[in-house]
Amino acid sequence: MYDFGLVGLGVMGRNFILNVADNGFSAFGYDLDAEKVNSLKNEGGNLEQVDASTNIKTFVKNLKQPRKIMLLVPAGKVVDAVIESLLPHIDKGDIIIDGGNSFFTDTDRREATLQNRGINFFGAGVSGGAKGARKGPSIMPGGSKSAYEHIKPIFEAVSAKYNGEPCVAYLGPKSAGNYVKMVHNGIEYGLMQLTSEIYDVLRKGGDHDNDELHDIFASWNAGRLQSFLVEITSEIFKQEDTLVKGRLVDQILDKAKQKGTGKWTSQNAMDLGIPVPSIDVAVSMREISALKDERIKADALYDRPTVQHMEKAQLTDLSEKALYFSFIVTYAQGLHQLADASKEYGYQLDISVIAKIWRAGCIIRAGLLADITEAFKAEPALPNLLLSATFVDKIKDTVDAARKLVAFGATNGIPLPGLSNSLTYFDAYTSSKLPLNLIQAQRDYFGSHTYERLDREGIFHTEWEA
Repeated sequence: MYDFGLVGLGVMGRNFILNVADNGFSAFGYDLDAEKVNSLKNEGGNLEQVDASTNIKTFVKNLKQPRKIMLLVPAGKVVDAVIESLLPHIDKGDIIIDGGNSFFTDTDRREATLQNRGINFFGAGVSGGAKGARKGPSIMPGGSKSAYEHIKPIFEAVSAKYNGEPCVAYLGPKSAGNYVKMVHNGIEYGLMQLTSEIYDVLRKGGDHDNDELHDIFASWNAGRLQSFLVEITSEIFKQEDTLVKGRLVDQILDKAKQKGTGKWTSQNAMDLGIPVPSIDVAVSMREISALKDERIKADALYDRPTVQHMEKAQLTDLSEKALYFSFIVTYAQGLHQLADASKEYGYQLDISVIAKIWRAGCIIRAGLLADITEAFKAEPALPNLLLSATFVDKIKDTVDAARKLVAFGATNGIPLPGLSNSLTYFDAYTSSKLPLNLIQAQRDYFGSHTYERLDREGIFHTEWEA
């Protein structure tokens, strides 16, 4: 009998199940595709440790009770279809774990339905891509706390480790795990957009070539910007094209696709009334990038400023500081959303624990997360990272560079929406007085929506027209 079952033997599923086996647990896989089943058997080698089948009855029959069955299949109707196919064969007390990027309300619905049948259901976000699944991802589980005890030994064994600590933790009830993974992906969108903008401004504003860009990002990865995304960015600039002479990055079409998790983060933040403009604009930029044909036509219609190059060392210094500033601001927005969602949905999230399990394995892992972990350990109820004493000096040291770089981009026609939105968010959040009093006056003028006053309590309305 096998310790762990996995449905969906694509690249992620195959790598995850082999990771389970490497860490001393026997694992049995299931997929309708016989080629994928045979591929796992061949790669797994020892069938006492890893086996697989295309027959769902054989799959379920080979698992120890309570059965621990993880799904790594596309989000949406496929998850529901797999669950339906499992139900005739599993028993009360068994555990189904959705390891995909399911929308959190779908997880709540599935958990409630399965709970009525005595089946435990978990939403467990898995971050780290195919390599992370094989060597150690960050895992974000949510669901029944008692049921998690059956999964915990396996997840702690297969997860990434940071200074020996597993990058997995029980996060909360219901869809807490999928929700945290959704916001993780929203932050990921923001950080990727910011990194691409810095690449653009260094290339256009400093005339840096790919070798120089590699060296710059590699040096940043050795400093306070140490992160998975900065690391892989440095490596991308070295990759030669196998089809034409030159570097591959220069031949990749500038149309970024998306699977929806960034959009979900942005939409849900609006539902909660939480500002996440760095994430919002990252989603919008992917949508603008898709309009390639229109962008080409528009480019021919309008003049652009002639870029006035900045001295390379100065531009590099400003870019490092601006990127560090905007990384902090993007994390601050995402963590603010998590804190408010926890109250709204009853997740009981511990932000310091979330930051801790993101320190290794996941796509947004970064040196910054060690400081973020400590900030929320010191102040568990901290409403926003920008209010943490740990980060005040870091922001003060870098915000002027962000201002200069945003101004440089505007003057030279280099779009820097992620940087601009990060700076605008910071300026608005740190302003004790905003011009929204005028908006309230306008709303009361045309719609009798009332307003509050600075000098006295109460709700007021004025007949504005003479």
